[in-house]
Amino acid sequence: MKRNVLFVFFAILNAFLLCGPSVAVAGEKVLEFMLVTKAIDVRPIEIANVENQTVGQGHFFGVATFKDGRIAIKDFVSDFDYNKGAGPFYGYSTYTFDDGSSITARFSGETKPNQVQHGEYRILSGTGGYAGATGTGTFDRIQSSFKGVGLFNVKLVIVTP
Repeated sequence: MKRNVLFVFFAILNAFLLCGPSVAVAGEKVLEFMLVTKAIDVRPIEIANVENQTVGQGHFFGVATFKDGRIAIKDFVSDFDYNKGAGPFYGYSTYTFDDGSSITARFSGETKPNQVQHGEYRILSGTGGYAGATGTGTFDRIQSSFKGVGLFNVKLVIVTP
């Protein structure tokens, strides 16, 4: 009898040690979408005595469209330092989804002559279903015939606790 009790005890102990307690694992979600943006207020400042040099900042708005028909809005600010229209930029974006959740990210990139504009995101925070979010992302500008409108392909890799 003692032998059976010890056998059961060690079988349970072994199962616990092998399987261990269940641990919650962070979730990862990849969002891919097209983004349409429009400047709300841009303030460029030409630099005195530096030919073709402009620094500035702007406030922008955008709409993200997903393949499944969902949309999100994007409100963002950006700073830039361009010479002849090329140079580095950075800013902060907040994407708000139709359920009220949001993601805030810092972005940066560089505009280069005759090249597709490319940038990267670093996700800083989130709310709702994205509370505690971190992650990364990328964006690439798409050629557009619409004057004053930016079109982008965006990919965000969001990690939640």
